[in-house]
Amino acid sequence: MPLGPACPVCTAPAARGFLHVAARDYWRCERCLATFLDPAQRPPPGAERDHYLTHRNDPDDEGYRAFLSRLAAPLLERLEPGRDGLDYGCGPGPALAAMLSEAGHRMSLFDPFFAPDEAVLGRTYDFVTCTEVAEHFHDPAAEFERLARLLHPGGWLAVMTCFQTDDERFARWRYRADPTHVVFYREATLRLVAERFGLTCEVPVKDVALMRKPV
Repeated sequence: MPLGPACPVCTAPAARGFLHVAARDYWRCERCLATFLDPAQRPPPGAERDHYLTHRNDPDDEGYRAFLSRLAAPLLERLEPGRDGLDYGCGPGPALAAMLSEAGHRMSLFDPFFAPDEAVLGRTYDFVTCTEVAEHFHDPAAEFERLARLLHPGGWLAVMTCFQTDDERFARWRYRADPTHVVFYREATLRLVAERFGLTCEVPVKDVALMRKPV
């Protein structure tokens, strides 16, 4: 396949063709190793919102809370009591924000479809969570730049997304099949993102990256 568009994650030019599957074209960035859907094939906002409403993200669902605890537990270990946080991309059922509030932190919400109050983006926070959201970013370079700006010095950016690890399974991967998932990250991708914006990065468990802004 010919060289393609610039990487939406690290902005490196001319990604290489990776795979055509289910009438979709995917590209691979050779710098950050992100895999991404061809920009012309991203879903329009209306279809995107309609699909999100089919997700079961009930804040009272114990199974969903257990899933989110993979990020919440290591993040809470690193937070001082009573911190200010933002759940970025909280969706229609902000379960993670509820869990962190119950742990004693003050939470704000932002979601372009379900909590679109941009006033919360005009301040900074001790931590920002971005859980099962980064794979939906149409412009991840700009989104991560915004997320880094939202942090106080010493603040944490907690990202959870299913890392892409096996090229052989990509075509059959359920995560790829979601029509709103347009970019897929490896651990190395998120480490490069952190470096680009001057953040440290640790991966306490698979699919979770904790980035920190220097004090």
